[in-house]
Amino acid sequence: MGIDKESDIAANLQIGPTTLGMVRIYVEADGMELPLDFDPEEAEEIAEELRAAAERARAMRPQKGGKGR
Repeated sequence: MGIDKESDIAANLQIGPTTLGMVRIYVEADGMELPLDFDPEEAEEIAEELRAAAERARAMRPQKGGKGR
């Protein structure tokens, strides 16, 4: 599955610190559990990538409010 393909898979996502000073992204879907641990610097890079992707996605949306936008 590519990044731009829709999916019917539902998943739960949790993000938080671990007792070892890592940042964990925990994904659970269809009986599968996937804990992903990152050092804080990597987590900040991921956060920046998420923000940049959100900005690009927002720019691709149709404008609300009608004409002239």
